[in-house]
Amino acid sequence: MNIALNLVAVRTVIRKEMSRVLRIWVQTIVPPAITMTLYFIIFGNLIGRRIGTMDGFDYMQYIAPGLIMMSVITNSYGNVVSSFFGAKFTGHIEEMLISPMSNASIIIGHVAGGVLRGLLVGLLVTMIALFFTRLDVAHPFIMVSVVLLSSIVFSLAGFINAVFARKFDDISIVPTFVLTPLTYLGGVFYSISMLPEFWQGVSKANPILYMVNAFRFGILGTSDISITHAYTILIGFVVVLFSAAFFLMKKGVGIRE
Repeated sequence: MNIALNLVAVRTVIRKEMSRVLRIWVQTIVPPAITMTLYFIIFGNLIGRRIGTMDGFDYMQYIAPGLIMMSVITNSYGNVVSSFFGAKFTGHIEEMLISPMSNASIIIGHVAGGVLRGLLVGLLVTMIALFFTRLDVAHPFIMVSVVLLSSIVFSLAGFINAVFARKFDDISIVPTFVLTPLTYLGGVFYSISMLPEFWQGVSKANPILYMVNAFRFGILGTSDISITHAYTILIGFVVVLFSAAFFLMKKGVGIRE
């Protein structure tokens, strides 16, 4: 299959994914917007008044980048895992497999759909954040590149989860027992400098910490970790997860079984 046909295939999958997101916007866009608004009101406005400042910033301002990143991560992951598992469950994944589409096109199309939903929700949450605090972007390139790479990482992770999933319960296990705890412990609501030295070391094993802090650095110019380390981890995850997804598709794991 030539490059032109692959591009058509990728665009078709992306169009299908975005059509799905916009068609059921009450389920895909409104809930995260409401949830993040509550976070801003409860954690930022009410609790933030008692906390005061963190790393020289108003608490509401400090947590805003973390909440934006959290919405991007969860929605990128959730979109791909539900969409690709739905394709398996209804059987229309077989139409893609017998078509001239390459495995890479299937992966890229679904991942791009997850990225677009994640960025769409992230933009909406950013607009909500501006009602509560001021965000002056310190490093635009870092902000954009980090959120894009993070969205790709979790879209690929959602794809792999969907490949292995055999029932609907399987697509909720990882978000509930892995993704949510890692996100809450990823420096969204606090600086790891507040933790004892041992727990700072433990926190640095959490990849989400690097994503949240790098994104916060892009907006506020402050971070608990090295930005170089953050980019290394993000790019490494993209390469490893894409390779794993491609291998699983090539072997037909969870699809042709």
